[in-house]
Amino acid sequence: MAHRIGDIARALGAEAEGDLDLEVLGASEPQAAGPHQLALAMDPRYADGIAKGQARAAIVWPGADWRGMGLQAAIFAPRGRLAMAGLTRLMDPGPDIASGVHPMALVDSTAEIGAGAAIGPFVVIGADVRIGPGARIASHVSIAEGARIGAEALILQGARIGARVTIGDRFICQPGAVIGADGFSFVTPEKSGVEEIRETLGSRAEIRDQTWTRIHSLGAVTIGDDVEIGANVCIDRGTIRDTQIGSGTKLDNLVHIGHNVQVGRDCLLCGQVGIAGSARIGDRVVLAGQCGVNDNIFVGNDVIAGGATKIFTNAPAGRVLLGYPAVKMETHVDIQKALRRLPRLAVRVAALEKGQAGPEDE
Repeated sequence: MAHRIGDIARALGAEAEGDLDLEVLGASEPQAAGPHQLALAMDPRYADGIAKGQARAAIVWPGADWRGMGLQAAIFAPRGRLAMAGLTRLMDPGPDIASGVHPMALVDSTAEIGAGAAIGPFVVIGADVRIGPGARIASHVSIAEGARIGAEALILQGARIGARVTIGDRFICQPGAVIGADGFSFVTPEKSGVEEIRETLGSRAEIRDQTWTRIHSLGAVTIGDDVEIGANVCIDRGTIRDTQIGSGTKLDNLVHIGHNVQVGRDCLLCGQVGIAGSARIGDRVVLAGQCGVNDNIFVGNDVIAGGATKIFTNAPAGRVLLGYPAVKMETHVDIQKALRRLPRLAVRVAALEKGQAGPEDE
């Protein structure tokens, strides 16, 4: 689909100069851009790539000498990644799902499908399900009994929505996600080794046989508006109350949310984050890849945790965390500096113990 430079600029709320009627068919990195592609050069570092490609128009940084680059038109982006968000939204055609209900979909007679919805082949929709208007559901999705899905949802191939799950408007779900599986909750008739270790922090009076008894999940999952779920995400249903995901929150691929967890609004949970049962996550929390959060603790509003951080205790609002176990980022940096000095320090200590001068004392 062709887009005029002037139309793109208006969609981005950006200023543009040059031939605003020039049309482009897509976007490209500068050095690979063809004559009908919009080059993305939002930083001076990418200016050299313009000359290597064939682009006639580009998104550039404010004040860029676009004419000197040989361009016929330019769009100015003060914040490049924000411009990327608008541009990709404009140019993304989305999945090809025909409107209406595909003849090879299986929809229970008690389900309600909103106006303008598109249901792909091999979709299974259970009893008493409600699908909002404009929803798009790709092939091989299953939606269990009693689920509620809001308007303009996009649920992609192979996703599984469990019974009684409630999802708000403008939901995006990538392939293979499972929302509403049973929680991982088991108990032993007598006090288990795990319970004993938690109480004693290491010692066990006796090691004995134990068997696990399942605690069933009677709750479901409640998800707010404008939530996005990555591929192969797993969100477990609550034991009694629902597991909750707040509006505007985004989950990357392979994130796991345990039973009874409450995640606040506008959080960003990156790949392979794991949150154990009954943890509470505040609003606008960012957990980088492979972060882990212990069960039954609270992570305050606006906490940011760096990659692979493991949070074992309550985290105050606004704290920046790093490490295993999690500490303030500046403390973690000091710890790492000290660790690098340990080998040299060990040599000096050994030398002093022998009554000799260390390498730095000579």
